[in-house]
Amino acid sequence: MLRDVFVFAYERSSQLYSTIRKNFGDPDPFRVRYRESIAKIIQNIVQNVKNKNEAVAIIKSHASESIPIKDQARFIEVVEIEIMNLHEGNIARFRLSLSEYHTWKKNWY
Repeated sequence: MLRDVFVFAYERSSQLYSTIRKNFGDPDPFRVRYRESIAKIIQNIVQNVKNKNEAVAIIKSHASESIPIKDQARFIEVVEIEIMNLHEGNIARFRLSLSEYHTWKKNWY
């Protein structure tokens, strides 16, 4: 009986995984390649309480110094999208605390 429960749970889990993979697709190789750089820039912007204009300057400066020319425009776009979509539910992805986020958010605009 325990084997039957295990097999049922395993099959169910496999079906859910398959459905999730179909809905979300494969990870974006560009975002995976630059994951650490994206996280460090966002940390810098939030932890140092930068506003929009300062953030744009930081992102462009980092891109021109550290990212290959062919990837710079996309990199800037990705970082800007990530910073604009930053919220309490995804700050852990960038290793930010809730208090850092709230302090930054007050001064963002």
